[in-house]
Amino acid sequence: MATTHALAVLPQEFAALVSASPHAELLLSADFSIVAASEDYLELLEAPAQAVVGHDIRELLEGSPAMVGLVASLEKVARLGTRHQMGQGTFRLPGRDGYRARVLDVVNAPVLAVDGSVAWIIHSVRAVTDLEDGRNAVRLANDAALQAAEARLRSVLQTVPDAMVIIDERGRIESLSATAEELFGYTMAEAAGQNIKLFMPEPHRGQHDDYLKRYLRTGEKHIIGIGRIVVGQRKDGTTFPMHLTIGELQSADRHYFTGFIRDLTDQQLTQNRLKELQSEVAHMSRFTALGEMASTLAHEINQPLTAINNYLKGCHRLLQRVDGEQVPALQDALGKAADQALRAGQIIRRLREFVARGDSERRVENLPKLIEDASMLALVGTRENAIAVSFRLDPRADVVLVDRIQIQQVLVNLIRNAVEILLEAPGKRELAIETVVASDGVVQVSVTDSGAGLAPEVRAHLFQPFVTTKQKGMGLGLSICRTIVEAHGGKIWVESRPQGGTIFRFTLRMPGESEEAELGQ
Repeated sequence: MATTHALAVLPQEFAALVSASPHAELLLSADFSIVAASEDYLELLEAPAQAVVGHDIRELLEGSPAMVGLVASLEKVARLGTRHQMGQGTFRLPGRDGYRARVLDVVNAPVLAVDGSVAWIIHSVRAVTDLEDGRNAVRLANDAALQAAEARLRSVLQTVPDAMVIIDERGRIESLSATAEELFGYTMAEAAGQNIKLFMPEPHRGQHDDYLKRYLRTGEKHIIGIGRIVVGQRKDGTTFPMHLTIGELQSADRHYFTGFIRDLTDQQLTQNRLKELQSEVAHMSRFTALGEMASTLAHEINQPLTAINNYLKGCHRLLQRVDGEQVPALQDALGKAADQALRAGQIIRRLREFVARGDSERRVENLPKLIEDASMLALVGTRENAIAVSFRLDPRADVVLVDRIQIQQVLVNLIRNAVEILLEAPGKRELAIETVVASDGVVQVSVTDSGAGLAPEVRAHLFQPFVTTKQKGMGLGLSICRTIVEAHGGKIWVESRPQGGTIFRFTLRMPGESEEAELGQ
C-alpha cells in the first residue's frame, strides 16, 4: 500500500507506475473512477484492463457485503487526505464463470497534490484465504505495499525533471532526486540525514529551523503550496536563484515535506521577474537622474543670475551720478531687470529645494529580500563570465526603513558597476555582497569586487555629477546613489580592497519599535 505523497508527475505517468505494480492495486480518481489497474488486480477480477479502467469501483464491486465499508473508507480518505486501513471484508467479484465471494484485506491511501488536495487514491487489496491468519496477512500486505511505494518513489526521484528533495519534520534530508544531486553538487550518500540548511545561504540557513518549528506548532502555512523565488547554495559555495514549491507529506502521525526546485538562472520565469524589476528600477532611475540634473543645473544657473543682479545694481549706482533726460528711464529699466534676476534666482532655489527634498514612500522592508531581488536583476550573465558571487548577510540586519525601489536602484547600480569592472579584469573574478549591523540602529551594506581598483584622483571625485570612468557613461549613476542614500539618512563611500579591487559601502537606518508598529510590521 502506498503511503501519502505529493508528486509533481503527470496522471499518465503515475498510472503507468500503478499498472506496473507487483501487487493488487487500483489507481482511483477523486470521484472513485478507476484510472489504472495492476496485473495482480486484473487477475483477481479475471478481467482485462479495458473491462475495468474507466468504470466506477462501486459499479465494479456492486452487491458486495463490504461495499458500505469500502465507500466509507474511500470518502474518509478523500475528505481528510490520510491513509485508512479498512481491514477485511467480503467482496462480490466478477469472473469468467460468474460472480464469486472473496475475503479481501483493504487499505486505501491518498496521493496529495502540491497544494494539499487529494489528487488520486490508491486502493490496495490482498486476498485472505485463512481468517485466522488475517493479522499476519495484514502485516504482510502493509510491508509489501510499503516496499512497492518506496520502489515507485525511487523511480520518480530518478526521472522527475525538476529537482526534488524530501525532508522529515526535523529538517533532515530523506531523499534527493537525480536532478537535485546534479543541481546542488551533493550525492544522496553525502546529504542523507543532514539538515536541509545545507542547501541554503545565510540568513535563510539560520532561520529555517525556527520556521519549521513554528509551522509544526501552529499549523499556519506561509509558503507551503505557494511557489516563491529564493536563493540556493551549491556544494562549492556558489549561490543561484531558484523557484521553490513545498508540499506537505503525512504518513501516520509523522510529517514530511517535499520541495520541488527549479533553477531560474536561465529560465523564462527569471526573465519575467527581471523585466518587472527592471521596469521599476528604470523608471526610478530616470526620475532620479532628472532630479539630479535639475539640481546641478539649478546650482550652475544660480551663479550667473547672482552676477547679473550685482552688475545691474552697479549700473544703477553709476547712473545716479549722471544727468540727462533718459537717466530716470534707464534707472527704472535696470531696477526692473534686477528684480527679474532676483525672481529667477528664487524660482531656481525653490526648484533645488523640491529636488533635494526627495519625498518618497518609506516602509519597513526585508533587506535580504531587497538584495535577492536586486541581485537577480544585476547578475544576469555572471555565470557565463566565470564571476564567483558570494553573499554574507548578517541575520541581525534583517529589516530597514527605506523606499524599496530606490534602494534596489542603488544596489543594482553598484553590482552592475562591479560586474563591468570584473569583465575587464584578468585572473579570478570575485564579487561579494555583505551586510552587517555597524552600530545601534544602522546597517552597513558592502559590494566588493576583485577588479583593478580605482586611482586615488578618480576616487576623490567619484560621487560628483558627470564624473565617470566609463567611455560612454554620463557620470550620474554614483551621484544618484549618493543622493538616494543621503536622503535616507545614510552615507556612501568607497574603499580600496587590500587584496586588490574596490569596496563600495553605504549605510541604512533600521526601524525603531514605534516605526515598525506604525507601519504594521
